[in-house]
Amino acid sequence: MSGRTIVVLTALDVEYGAFRERLRDPRLHRHRQGTRFEVGRLEGGRCRIALGLVGKGNQSAAVLAERAIAEFAPAALLFVGVAGALHSHIALGDVVVATHVYAFHGGTSEDDGFKSRPRVWEVSHSADQIAREVEREGAWTRNGRAKHRRPKVHFGPIAAGEVVLNSTVSAHADWIRHHYNDALAIEMEGAGVAQAAHLNRSLPVIVIRGVSDRADGTKEATDRERWQPRAVANAAAFTAALAESLTADEANHREPETTGTTGSHQMGDTVRNIAKGNARVGVQAGHVHGGVHLAAGDASQPDPSAALVELIARLDQARDAGVLDDDTHRAARAELDDAREALHATPPDTSRVTLALKKVRGLVADAAALAAEVASVLGLVRKLS
Repeated sequence: MSGRTIVVLTALDVEYGAFRERLRDPRLHRHRQGTRFEVGRLEGGRCRIALGLVGKGNQSAAVLAERAIAEFAPAALLFVGVAGALHSHIALGDVVVATHVYAFHGGTSEDDGFKSRPRVWEVSHSADQIAREVEREGAWTRNGRAKHRRPKVHFGPIAAGEVVLNSTVSAHADWIRHHYNDALAIEMEGAGVAQAAHLNRSLPVIVIRGVSDRADGTKEATDRERWQPRAVANAAAFTAALAESLTADEANHREPETTGTTGSHQMGDTVRNIAKGNARVGVQAGHVHGGVHLAAGDASQPDPSAALVELIARLDQARDAGVLDDDTHRAARAELDDAREALHATPPDTSRVTLALKKVRGLVADAAALAAEVASVLGLVRKLS
């Protein structure tokens, strides 16, 4: 089971509530700027989720998505909610999974009219492949809750703007039809979330939307018929199955492999570095494939508090050597300071320490030796639990 978190964001309370129903024992997580997340596991217990509410609009979605990414260093970010369908073959209650997201409001106004200058974010290939596998397997709909027709999943572009479209004859509708004719659905947050993920080393982001109206002037009628909660329930079911699959995929990639190569030379099955007493070692290998395992020698384990102090020193050294940039160092250092404070509490808050160290491990993942040290300290803290 992976230790990485998957962030799930929603815009509306009905969307938040639909996904929250799927969390087991959600616990409040307060961001220092006041944003509240709930952290829990899905019903199967394998996937750790941080659930957040961003409100309407791409701007707030971008800001709070960035905040969630910095707070949890997630393996992926999923945005789940409702949308209006732009094509007649998409039924109410169906699910649309974005292959790419259009931010369609960009442009320039000239004498001969408005010229579109859209921005586009494409979903990562691996995430798209996993989402399609979830759809093919079909298990996400077999949950005993379905009271209506089995929803279909459609893969294609989603258009994200700043207005609610509820007409097929307005100038806005005509603009979408002529310039974004391949878009399957229209909504208001996907572009902000995609931009935030793009700025964080292309973090995998997937936008999943349940179709609650047809963007054709009948929104009030479909809302009265309660299509919104039905559509978001379908989207939440698909999102939960997708989160489980993403977690399983990451766990598989973290398993140790039997062989690796450095240039043209074969490496053995396992590279073992053993530290005795208070000694520390990095990973002595040209390339690391699979997991890294650290084992203690025959001496007693070092004190976790002292190990944290040493880890902070190593973090500073990595910054000074140019291995870590200033922003990554600052974020990791804040988490380690929080871990020290939690460790010195009475009694020690090991859950808080563990969460902080997991965040640090995600932040420094590109620095293999430092990430291995974080894993070593994490192992020491777990033995206190």
